[in-house]
Amino acid sequence: MSAATVHAGSDASVFHLLEPRLPSVSKPIQYVGGELNSVVKEWDCGAASEQGETVRWALMYPDAYEVGLPNQGVQILYEVLNERDWILAERTYAVWPDMEAVMREDGIGQFTVDGHRLVRNFDVFGLSFSTELGYTNMLNALDLAGIAMHAVDRGEDEPIVLAGGHAAFNPEPIADFIDAAVLGDGEEVVLKISEVVREWKRDKAGPGGSAINRDELLRRLAVSGGVYVPKFYDVTYAADGTIEAVVPNRPGIPFRVRKHTLMDLDAWPYPAAPLVPLAETVHERFSVEIFRGCTRGCRFCQAGMITRPVRERSITTIGAMVENGIRKSGFEEVGLLSLSSADHSEIGEVAKDLADRYEGSNVSLSLPSTRVDAFNISLANEFSRNGRRSGLTFAPEGGSERMRKVINKMVTEEDLIATVAAAYSHGWRQVKLYFMVGLPTETDEDVLQVADLARRVIQKGREVSGRNDVRCTVSIGGFVPKAHTPFQWAAQLDHETTDARLKKLRDIVRDDKKYGRAIGFRYHDGKPGTIEGLLSRGDRRVGRVLEQVWRDGGRFDGWSEHFSYDRWENAAAQALAGTGVDLDWYTTRERTYDEVMPWDHLDSGLDKDWLWGDWEDALAVAEGADVEIEDCRWTPCYDCGVCPEMNTEIQIGPTGQRLLPLSVV
Repeated sequence: MSAATVHAGSDASVFHLLEPRLPSVSKPIQYVGGELNSVVKEWDCGAASEQGETVRWALMYPDAYEVGLPNQGVQILYEVLNERDWILAERTYAVWPDMEAVMREDGIGQFTVDGHRLVRNFDVFGLSFSTELGYTNMLNALDLAGIAMHAVDRGEDEPIVLAGGHAAFNPEPIADFIDAAVLGDGEEVVLKISEVVREWKRDKAGPGGSAINRDELLRRLAVSGGVYVPKFYDVTYAADGTIEAVVPNRPGIPFRVRKHTLMDLDAWPYPAAPLVPLAETVHERFSVEIFRGCTRGCRFCQAGMITRPVRERSITTIGAMVENGIRKSGFEEVGLLSLSSADHSEIGEVAKDLADRYEGSNVSLSLPSTRVDAFNISLANEFSRNGRRSGLTFAPEGGSERMRKVINKMVTEEDLIATVAAAYSHGWRQVKLYFMVGLPTETDEDVLQVADLARRVIQKGREVSGRNDVRCTVSIGGFVPKAHTPFQWAAQLDHETTDARLKKLRDIVRDDKKYGRAIGFRYHDGKPGTIEGLLSRGDRRVGRVLEQVWRDGGRFDGWSEHFSYDRWENAAAQALAGTGVDLDWYTTRERTYDEVMPWDHLDSGLDKDWLWGDWEDALAVAEGADVEIEDCRWTPCYDCGVCPEMNTEIQIGPTGQRLLPLSVV
C-alpha cells in the first residue's frame, strides 16, 4: 500500500510529522536536511519573476543519503536549476527500511530533505541512475510518494517521472514506470525541459487550457528529439523472442532520440557551491571534474563509449573551481576526477601548480584510479606533497596479457611491474590492482594469472624497497556487458563459472606461503552481476521481473546485505513464464549483428558497424591477431561516428596557461 495518505498543501512541510519519529530510526540525521550550501526556496518563487510560473523539480539519486549526497551529477543539476529564480529544485534519497516502515505506518509520503515537501507535488521527479541495481529503489520511492507505479496510470496532477544517468542509455527495463528519459549530459537539457514545462503550465492556465493535458506536455518534450518518451514507441517481438521493431506510434515523434553533449565545460564550472553532508558519506571530499569523455577504446567500458568526445577543462578553470570549492565547503581533500584523470593534456602542470598553491596548507589533492601507462612518479609526488600519501590504484582489468589485448587495454606485464617498482622505490607501501572476471573468450588460466602478477608485484616491491611490509590488494569485479559498447553482443559468464574461477584464484593466493600474506584479495560473487546484466541489456518485458522483485521486498539491490539472488531468480521465472525468454536468454546468450537491440532507437553517436567491427577485432585478437585501437586524441580519427553524428569535436590542450599561487589577504 502506498504511504502518501497525508493530504498536506502543495508547499507544506511534513517535518512536524517526521520529527517525533526520528529517534526511532537509524541515522536520523540523513533525513533532516539543512546542509551547508543547500537551498530552500519559496514554493511560488517564480511568481515574482518575469516568468510568472514556477517549475519545481524533485531530484533523486536512488540510494541511501550516504551514497547519494556526494553524487556530483545530482549536485550539479540541483545548483544549475536553483540558479534560475523561476525554478525550485529539492533533493530526495532512498529511505532505509526502518524509515519506510514509519512512513507507511504514519501515511507520510516520499519527501525532500530540503523543504520536507511531498515529492508527489512537484512538476518533475528526476532520477539519476549510475547503476541499474537502483531500479527497485525507484519503484519504492514512487509507491511511497503516492505516484502511480505505471506511467500509463498517472493522473493530470502527478509529476513527470524522468530518468537520466548512464543507465538511461537503455531505459527499456523501466519503460513502464518512467514518463521520459534523457541521454547524456544534463546541464543544458534540464533547463530546456524546464522551459517546456513552464510554457505548458502557462498554456494550461490560459483560455482553452482544459485541452492542454499531461500527454501534450510529453508530446512537446518528445518532438524536440532530445527527450525519450517510451509510451510514444511501440515494440513488437519476433517468434524467437527477439525484438522485431521499435517504432513511433504517433506523428512527429522522431525515430531516434539523440544524446546531449555539453561542449564548453569552462562555461559550466559546477558544482560552485558543493553540498557539505551532515552525516558521514562515502566520499568526504570536494571533487572537480577535470575533463569529460574518454577515447582509450576499452571495449568493455560503457562510460568511455557514451561520454565521447573528450572535452577538457582548462587549467585556469580547474584552479578557480578548486579554490572556490575549498572556500565554500571547508573540505580539505580535493579529488580531480574523470574517467582517466592522468590523461588530461596538462595534468603535470595542473598537479604542480595546485601543489605549489596549497603547499603548507591542510589541503590535499588526489587522483582516482590511474592508468599504468599514464602514471609517473613526479606526478604522484606532486599529489602527495602535503604529506598525505595514500595507496596507489591501477586497473589492468585483464589477468593475462592476452585478455588485455582482447579488451584493448594495452598494458603489458612489464609496464605494470616497472610502474609499481617505481612507486615502491619512492616510498609507497600499498598498491591496489583492479581486475575483471568473465570477459569474452576468458579461460581459467587467464584469471589465475592474476595471482602470478600479484606475486611479481610483491617480489619487485620487496626488492626495490628493501622492506617486507609492502602490500598489494587485488580487487576483482565481474564483467557485465553494457549497451552501446563493442561487447554489447557478448555472452555473459554464468555466475557458477564466475564463482568457481574466483575460488581457484583465492585458494592459490591463500596457499602461497611466501607472498600470500602480503596480497589482499577482494571480490564479489557472480550473482549480483547476473542481475545487473539482466537489467543492462533487458527490454520492456524485464519490467515485469523488476516489479515482482519490488513487490517481494526487493530494496537496495546494490548492497550485498540486502540483495537476494533467489528473489530475482524466482521473480524472473514467474514474470517471464510463457514469453519464450528467461534469465539466461537475457544474460548468457551471445547476440548476432542482425538482432535488434532494445536501445537501437537511442542514439549515442556511435556507429553500429564500427562497434561490430571492434567486437570482431576482439574475437580475432583472442585467436592471435594483432589489432590495437589507438586513442584518437593523439592519432587520426578512426570513425567511431560520434563527432560527425553529434556535431562535436575533441577539445584538448595544451593551452599554455599556468596557475599562480593565491595571494593571502
